Amino acid sequence: MMGDEVMPIKTSVGQKVLMAVSFLLALPLAAMLLIHPALMLDADGHYSHRAMMLIMLGISGGFIYGVGFIPHFWLWKWLFHPIVSFPLMLWGYYTWLLA
Repeated sequence: MMGDEVMPIKTSVGQKVLMAVSFLLALPLAAMLLIHPALMLDADGHYSHRAMMLIMLGISGGFIYGVGFIPHFWLWKWLFHPIVSFPLMLWGYYTWLLA
């Protein structure tokens, strides 16, 4: 509800480091996506929409976890968890920079 007070959640040092890593992994991917979208083209000069969707989901999860937001709904909590977002972001780095 709108009138509920927000209670700060106590986080450990390890969790804060993981949050910082999550944010710092998502930031360059988002910048690449906005500044130089031609990096996402495949060998034929087309976008892979399936890959883009999944990598952007990883970027979203990186930002959501990185700023400390904790969704209440179980699906969003699972979908934006680092266990899901980190591999998707690493796939983005591999796809857009190394392949």
